[in-house]
Amino acid sequence: MSQQTPSAPVGDDARARLLRDARALRSTLDTDPDAARVQAARVVAGARALGEPEALAWGLRAVGVVHRHDGDPASAERLLGEAARVARRARLAPVEAWVLASRSVARLELGRTTQARADALAALSVVQLVDGDPVLEGLDARLQLQLGVMDHNAGRLVQAEERYRAVARHAVAGGPDAVRAANNLAVVLVSKAQYAEAARWVQLAVEGAARLGPALRAWPYLTRALIAVHTGRPADGLRDLEAAARASRDAGQSPVEYYLGYAEAMRELRLLPEAAAAGRRAIDELTAAGADLVEVDARISLAETLLLAGDPHGAAEHALAAGGRARRQRRPGAYDVAVLVAVRSLARLGRVGVAELDSVQRAATRLARSGELSAAAEGHLVGGRVALVVGARRRAAARFAAAAQLARGGPLSVRLRGRVAAALAARLQGQDGELLAQCRAGLRDLARHRAALPTMELRALASGHGAELGEIGLEVVVRSGSPAAVLRWMEQTRAAALWLEASTGEVELPRGEVPVRSAEGNGQASAPQGAGRQRTVIVADDEGAADVRRSAWLADPVRGPARPVPRAGALRGALDGRHLVEYGRYAGRLVAVVVGEGRTRVVDLGAVESDVTDALRALVFALRRLVDPSSAAAAEAARTSADLRLVALRAMLLAPLALPPDAELVVVPVGPLHGVPWSALVDVPVAVAPSAAAWLRTTERGRVAGAPTVLVAGPDLRGAQDEVEALRRLHRDVRVLGARDSRAEDVVAAIAAADLAHLACHGSLRSDNPMFSSVVLADGPVTVQELHRAGVAPRRLVLASCHSGADVAYEGDEVLGLVSAMLSRGSAGVVASIAAVPDVEVVDLMLALHRRLAAGETMARALHGARGEIDRRSPSGFVNWCTFTAHGAA
Repeated sequence: MSQQTPSAPVGDDARARLLRDARALRSTLDTDPDAARVQAARVVAGARALGEPEALAWGLRAVGVVHRHDGDPASAERLLGEAARVARRARLAPVEAWVLASRSVARLELGRTTQARADALAALSVVQLVDGDPVLEGLDARLQLQLGVMDHNAGRLVQAEERYRAVARHAVAGGPDAVRAANNLAVVLVSKAQYAEAARWVQLAVEGAARLGPALRAWPYLTRALIAVHTGRPADGLRDLEAAARASRDAGQSPVEYYLGYAEAMRELRLLPEAAAAGRRAIDELTAAGADLVEVDARISLAETLLLAGDPHGAAEHALAAGGRARRQRRPGAYDVAVLVAVRSLARLGRVGVAELDSVQRAATRLARSGELSAAAEGHLVGGRVALVVGARRRAAARFAAAAQLARGGPLSVRLRGRVAAALAARLQGQDGELLAQCRAGLRDLARHRAALPTMELRALASGHGAELGEIGLEVVVRSGSPAAVLRWMEQTRAAALWLEASTGEVELPRGEVPVRSAEGNGQASAPQGAGRQRTVIVADDEGAADVRRSAWLADPVRGPARPVPRAGALRGALDGRHLVEYGRYAGRLVAVVVGEGRTRVVDLGAVESDVTDALRALVFALRRLVDPSSAAAAEAARTSADLRLVALRAMLLAPLALPPDAELVVVPVGPLHGVPWSALVDVPVAVAPSAAAWLRTTERGRVAGAPTVLVAGPDLRGAQDEVEALRRLHRDVRVLGARDSRAEDVVAAIAAADLAHLACHGSLRSDNPMFSSVVLADGPVTVQELHRAGVAPRRLVLASCHSGADVAYEGDEVLGLVSAMLSRGSAGVVASIAAVPDVEVVDLMLALHRRLAAGETMARALHGARGEIDRRSPSGFVNWCTFTAHGAA
């Protein structure tokens, strides 16, 4: 039987005050960690001076807990070990029980799960032996909560849920343990896709934490953010992530939990660079702290992100490392999830067989049994794919069926994976109707989700969730032999993110959301002579760019009209003699639908996607060399390479279509084909569009009487001022903003009201984040994000800037960049370049283009005629001839 805590000697005021302060640390740690930090240090010093063991034990415990909060569980374990020895020698069993409970948490974070459980059970035995001791009040609930956390981390969700519910019932209402239990219970329920009940519990946790101070607030906000993102309310989720970040900073806590929650939310939104960055920062923090338990979870999370981002090697490395550690920590649940991610990565690398099939099937079965339904659904889908690789069709069908069943109640990403599984099962059984039904249902679900997203960027990324459904369905539709059906399917699955209404009313830059500008062009040096219309500029510093993007994500969705899918007949009438070619892809094959004057037909181009990508990569490299060749020999070699690649692209993409030699074209690319210089492949006018529907919409916008032509020259660009002065003479109603006057606010307001706008500026491509690609004006860069948010949409726009037409293609047949942003806001015609262009030499092309535009020609016809005047024998002339493309119908 333990000894009761002794009282301070009568009259010993210093000792009595010290004990009172020491005992108060228990509650202060939960409500005000910063105050506890200072108070604990004072208690430890006083206890050592007075030789007071109880005060010393309480003080050391508090210092240890603070170290753990600061992300240093190793130091915490050492200090708590000393506190346990002090309490044990003084026979202060109740105090030792509290210390062991705290050391249990530190050891758990270090991945020492067996020792952590032993500490918790030892503390629990004291609680059960010493009945009625006031020092032990609340410890039973705390220990049950900790044992629940251990069950949770081990993947024993049923047991964890039981313990959390018991603590939530019996802990002090609104107290710290009740808050933790409610939050953790919500996390378990999310794993089971029981979102309604999870939302109720996490709301209790949020409200309880708000009354207890900042120390407990971050976790409930993170959980509520995850629920919001999973249930299609990303703006609410992002607001809660911001609240979690503030709470974590206010409490002085390690940001690791925030990084992990942020990474999971970003991954669900397919904001993969953000998810990967947060995941890596979490791993760095955890590695430095030696927090081995959570590092396992962080590595699994990062592996999932890397796999989605197209890095199976990195994903496999992290997943295999996490699996090994999880096994040593005796965490079967984490181990099974790591196995799933590792096998998915190895499958992408073509390195799976029967052994991997067996391991992933066992893992998925155990996860389903423990209640991890989303992970189990993904596991069965992976198992089905691996079974197909090894030729086990019956096992594949069973795994696909299991995945489809488990995925029904999960978040969007999981539900769509379930639709993929059901479609693959139908394909195995030769049930084309069922396959298409599953694909259509999944794409409808995705459309509803996408409509709730606030920005074009988020909508485009979300489309990636349905990319495989689109390709699976296209294969079946192509096999049906109906050109009209193929065209309809392609149109249903592409460029949906761009379908917005053009803005109306006064246009201005979004206040408080733009990078700070200066009259010196943001302090950048002038571009070197002859380097082309591109320079490296700071679009916005990393934190500034992140703030701009987050503010956009929190905005209300921009509602557009119902998206019509055009029929071939309607297209044919609008084409007015032109031919439309729309490309699609599935299983590495390319297919084209051709809408001509008399009929619509489908042409299978074969398994050439990788060959097209290789040729295009070599062409872009050659064009880059031709902008500023080091010698005549280098220019000749680059020109030879470019010519060969153009011949190869023409042979793969256009020759099989057997088009009339004089047919004007409208081209709707897919994936990497958005980077093809289409005008250089045929000697006819060519217009490019993200979808047939988008092109058709550009035919509807007519010229507004009295709308001016706006000509803009950017700073530090040789020939830009002369260019706009020369162009001024070709138009009647003209406004010119020269290099010194082209401030962002004035430019945006001017071009928004223009019938025709021309920007002769430096351009900066951000392939990693195309919404932050920019053109450089007198007071700094103006980004695609800013232009799109401001609703800028001149009827026609000429971008005489490097890479201004290099929109980035995403999964789900979406594109992001300056051209797509203009078209989505209502511009009817854009001319832009897919690569770097020479400074002065481009002026002749622009003059020839504008002469034809002033005469009333469309962008496509004017560009075709202007290109015909270029001397292609010079490197710069060839580059200008090759890289500019017209978009839209105007």
